Amino acid sequence: MKKFLALALFAAAFISCKKETTTTTDVVNNDTITKTEEPATERTGYNIGDEATDFSLKGTDDKMYSLSQFADAKGFIVIFTCNHCPYAKAYEERIVALDAKYKTLGYPVIAINPNDPAAQPEDSFDLMKTRAKEKGFTFPYLMDEGQKIYPQYGATKTPHVYILQKENGKNIVKYIGAIDNNHENANDVTEKYVEAAVDALLKNEPVKQTETVAIGCTIKVKK
Repeated sequence: MKKFLALALFAAAFISCKKETTTTTDVVNNDTITKTEEPATERTGYNIGDEATDFSLKGTDDKMYSLSQFADAKGFIVIFTCNHCPYAKAYEERIVALDAKYKTLGYPVIAINPNDPAAQPEDSFDLMKTRAKEKGFTFPYLMDEGQKIYPQYGATKTPHVYILQKENGKNIVKYIGAIDNNHENANDVTEKYVEAAVDALLKNEPVKQTETVAIGCTIKVKK
């Protein structure tokens, strides 16, 4: 009897601790997306206040880019994005607008494609070049070759934003998350998270909302 009770208690504990995935659908740019939401886990990568290390990645203009090249920058709007994801596509014009607004103020956009093209062929380097030309990207669009950079940041979605501010020669993380609160329609946005964060930094004020939940496609890794 005691053995049975012990087994029953173990089973109950296992069931209560088991984390189940949930599947939902969303419509972005007339595309229906099935999303599998994994249970929340401890976040890896950078936290607010951490120093972001520099990188050297190739852009769609075949030039190598690193943060240290932007000597006059006050900081950066680093956005992990890609070609194929409907969420990323929905934000392309808004990303171009962010670069147009903030580059001259010292916060240029740096876009990085974190996906492995072997897992998602639409995100190949050649197609990145095509996409950048078609959409008129005014910012560096870089390939995270070998997928070494996005894990350092802790990015999990496309798009996923990290705002950095230069402090004593270091790039300090000031904001992590989404661009705004409406991926479906830019006209219905009521909270512009990235703009609010950069505006605060430009005024030497603390960022009020330092983290939000990034909404988008999962980063594609070769299995």
